[in-house]
Amino acid sequence: MVWPSHRIETRSWKPQQRQGSRDDRTLESIEVSIPSMIASLEYDATGAIARAQESAVIAVARLEAGCGDHLAPLSDFLLRSESVASSKIEHIDAGWRAFGKAAAGGKASDEAKSQLAAVQALIAMVDTARKGPLTLESLLSAHRLLMAPDYYTAIDSGEVRQVQNWIGGSDYTPINALHVPPPPELVPELMTDLLAFANRIDLPIIAQAALAHAQFESIHPFTDGNGRIGRALISAILRRRGLTRRVTVPLASVMLADTRRYFDKLTRYRDGDADGFVEYVAVAATHSSEAAQDTARALAELPDRWHAMVKPRTNSADAKLLEALLDTPVFNADAAQHITGTTDVSTYRALDRLTEAGVLEVLSESKRNRIWAVTDVLAELDALSAAIGKRTTDHA
Repeated sequence: MVWPSHRIETRSWKPQQRQGSRDDRTLESIEVSIPSMIASLEYDATGAIARAQESAVIAVARLEAGCGDHLAPLSDFLLRSESVASSKIEHIDAGWRAFGKAAAGGKASDEAKSQLAAVQALIAMVDTARKGPLTLESLLSAHRLLMAPDYYTAIDSGEVRQVQNWIGGSDYTPINALHVPPPPELVPELMTDLLAFANRIDLPIIAQAALAHAQFESIHPFTDGNGRIGRALISAILRRRGLTRRVTVPLASVMLADTRRYFDKLTRYRDGDADGFVEYVAVAATHSSEAAQDTARALAELPDRWHAMVKPRTNSADAKLLEALLDTPVFNADAAQHITGTTDVSTYRALDRLTEAGVLEVLSESKRNRIWAVTDVLAELDALSAAIGKRTTDHA
């Protein structure tokens, strides 16, 4: 499939500060990479690429049909898994327990807050895609949510960049950068073009999502947060085209398992290798969907396991908590009391019994906001990531 490569242009450069090496301070010109417009381009793969897309669509459809309706907690589970893995690609990793504390309203680290913000941004983008076309404002709104936890990045959030940025290389100039995106004055037109492409309904779904992501990363429209918003764009397109209705395909876990390969595929896209990136995303969707189906089966078996461990009395506070754990795997005392519908004393006794049995673990001992998590669900989050990583490396 012929796809236009980026053109390289030389632009003048004026250092903004007297920092860095001598080469940084004396730099006078840079080479920027400018993507072609893609809104009206066609993409019709054949052979192995077409077969990879078909396999991906089948795998995602099976995940959705087999789990989306019958195990609602899986949708929240996969959404959180995707957002956290996407954050880890950007070296933001608080760990599941710290993330759980943040999700339940407990005192949280900056990294945990950032990961929670990634969840909120993904939810916003997917919800928008479910209701109608993707717009620049929907991306800007998601970006504001993503950047909100950090005061300094929040200042420039919710707007496309007005400065030249770059990936890799020096901290001060684009010397030796891996990628120098287009100048800021070209970003608005490129984003309009990209969104027109992303909203089309006459393209193969997997290819459309993959190419939109690669184009977004090439434009790099924000000063920060491009990776996480760009990966959320894949999920948004899958939702807009109706391939998913409830589940989120945990693609970021594949990218996290071999980030060098992921970034190499993006670089090749800029050289015109659209087929390579489409095949990469298609295979990733297949592996991650199949692993998620295994996770769905494991989650579905947990309630019986918990009942066997605890042996609760019918309609007891213990039984009511067990029935709610898949839907609410991390919660505080107020949520627990709402679930049990009984007194503080009875609720706390039930929580203590489930903790002693190993069903729950305490994430926060704070007297003002004690937080519990379901041990098996936290373990399954790690298991899913490991399973996707193994499938990725085994088929590399």
